[in-house]
Amino acid sequence: MKIKALLLVLGMFSVYSSFAATELRYGVEAEYPPFESKNAAGELEGFDIELGKAICQAASLKCSWVESSFDALIPGLVAKKFDAINSAMNITEQRRKSIDFTQPIYRIPSQLVGKAGDGMEATPEGLKGKTIGVLQGSIQETYAKEHWEKHGVTVVSYKDQNMAWADLLNGRIDASLVMSAAGQAGFLSKPQGKGFGFIGKPVSDDTILGSGIGFGLRQGDDATKAQLNAAIDKVRADGTITTLAAKYFPGIDVSVK
Repeated sequence: MKIKALLLVLGMFSVYSSFAATELRYGVEAEYPPFESKNAAGELEGFDIELGKAICQAASLKCSWVESSFDALIPGLVAKKFDAINSAMNITEQRRKSIDFTQPIYRIPSQLVGKAGDGMEATPEGLKGKTIGVLQGSIQETYAKEHWEKHGVTVVSYKDQNMAWADLLNGRIDASLVMSAAGQAGFLSKPQGKGFGFIGKPVSDDTILGSGIGFGLRQGDDATKAQLNAAIDKVRADGTITTLAAKYFPGIDVSVK
């Protein structure tokens, strides 16, 4: 009888554990406008925040956000400090070694931002002897180190992008490699961005830069993955992603090819 009772309890636990989650904690780095940042009232805002809320609504989830530096997001996810990374994180094979992802939701090109008219080019030859700022733990950091640092370019990593913009303004770095939307909304469209601009065309390397941006998940969390993928399908079909992109990234095609 005891064995039967134990088997019954275990069976019930298995059934209940297979239910879809009702709450979701997002991990976010809140210093990367227009993707995520804080307003004057200290509230989170931006494309990823609105997208996260829309996906929660589509999945009938109650959501909250846990703040972290970008380079601590993957360790924090693995340590179960939150359930999903919602912070403009590109899906790459390198990251897949540590975590899983939802399907790609959107895609943003990466471009170099520097002083307009100074003759720089976004190539190893055009940047030789220059100092480039990147966000620590980002694919832009990986790209710059792989393609430029080996050819005499100094690459400086920052805990948050605002620190890189400050050093660009005071001349400590010559340019910063960022997602184009972050460069436009977070710097170039602001008064301090006067005299600066994009340098050359977007950089390309699908192996490093990835297949698009999705939510990072713990490996083996198939229930959450299925739940979020279904919700992503809904917000794509109802035009939410297109509407948010037009609001935050005007003129930029964010569709996943």
